[in-house]
Amino acid sequence: MTHQLWLADEAATLDLGRTLARVLGGGGILHLTGTLGAGKTTFTRGLLHALGHSGAVKSPTYTLVEPYQLNDLKVFHFDLYRLGDPEELEYMGIRDYFSEQNLCIVEWPEKGAGVLPAADITIALVPAQGGRHANITAHSPRGETMLRSQLEGNSP
Repeated sequence: MTHQLWLADEAATLDLGRTLARVLGGGGILHLTGTLGAGKTTFTRGLLHALGHSGAVKSPTYTLVEPYQLNDLKVFHFDLYRLGDPEELEYMGIRDYFSEQNLCIVEWPEKGAGVLPAADITIALVPAQGGRHANITAHSPRGETMLRSQLEGNSP
């Protein structure tokens, strides 16, 4: 199941994050793909703010992971852009982060290929003149349920 959306500006990207927060508030694995500046962290900021985070949201480029405790939900925001080898994830105990009740948001998931668990949902952000395209794909029954419940008939 894939949904394609047009995001005209930063506000629309934040809105998409807020929209998906409604279904990701119970946990899951979300992969975000796209070039530098495609809007991955902007999307994440909208999602985290909708889940109750009131502070700044920055990409954890140098630390690899930024944890958030939001009420009963643990959120881990990963940025693997600077990862040299997927095996480095094993050394940081990557498997400990991925449990059913946690929400794991992974920017640059291709850098962790072979080590990262499969995504429930992938969002590919593609910059284009006047905005960006968002291709949202479910990869698991859980992801399909999430998208069906939130996006069918709705657009941010």
